[in-house]
Amino acid sequence: MTDSTMSPLRLGTRRSKLAMAQSGQVAEAVRELTGRPVDLVEITTFGDTSREHLAQIGGTGVFVSALRDALLAGEIDFAVHSLKDLPTAQPAELALAAIPVREDPRDALIARDGLTFEELPDGARVGTGSPRRMAQLNAWARTLGKRIETVPVRGNVDTRIGFVEKGELDGVVLAAAGLTRIGRIDEATQLLSPDMVLPAPGQGALAIECVAANAHLVAALAELDDPVTRAAVTAERSLLAALEAGCSAPVAALADLQADEQAVTEMHLRGVVGTLDGSTLVQLSTTGHVPASLDDESVPLRMGRELAVEMLAKGAAGLMGERAL
Repeated sequence: MTDSTMSPLRLGTRRSKLAMAQSGQVAEAVRELTGRPVDLVEITTFGDTSREHLAQIGGTGVFVSALRDALLAGEIDFAVHSLKDLPTAQPAELALAAIPVREDPRDALIARDGLTFEELPDGARVGTGSPRRMAQLNAWARTLGKRIETVPVRGNVDTRIGFVEKGELDGVVLAAAGLTRIGRIDEATQLLSPDMVLPAPGQGALAIECVAANAHLVAALAELDDPVTRAAVTAERSLLAALEAGCSAPVAALADLQADEQAVTEMHLRGVVGTLDGSTLVQLSTTGHVPASLDDESVPLRMGRELAVEMLAKGAAGLMGERAL
């Protein structure tokens, strides 16, 4: 008879180098936590096979649905997602068991000749698959009195950096967290300040998901949860949900939590929505006190909703294109 407490846990992951790296890190943490072996189960998602740009295929859920289907079918025990890829609506059958400590949420520029964004020549070609980045990069270029051409790109990290190495692009913008997780952050020529390019909601954070009915596994995985990260991304994703925007919309958000010597006391939430050409941005922020227990998600949820209402009143809806209803 097999002892189920020692049988391998099956961790579902996308096949990309980045997904395998971050899933491997989570697998090691779960092994240490539970004493059970963890096997990686590679799953191909629609977002991996489609060659269309994310904005064209909907963005929301394209890297997630196949993993969730495998969870519900009992083919895997838990899955690891990049949180920024996760739709804001959580299925009742699945539990977001843990959001571990967040990696650097900023974007990173990898440019030819070691250039920073300010040093790029007028008319420089900068690759990104993100409407959010396009909007803010174009707006930043305008403040510098120059023009850039944002070029839609798809592919893994190697492919995107290859466009620069082959001289096809002057630079590409990627998430700093992903570069860090695959050991390539040293190739970044500049880490982009959130004051210039605000990241995607949840960027830099991972989501560990399992079937909600498996209470024992939910409790075990919850040991990897970081309450500060969860509070921050809850506010960011609440804003995204209230804007009725998917993860391919030009929406950015970042929550920072401030603490005194005893506990976290305050949250500062920033949001940006803009047109792709950067000609118009709606940028707003709010600050609020957070409860002593970060398990209470009511304050982050409310702050996100209220900031979204303010942004919509300033015309954000008209800047997002087709909203994700």
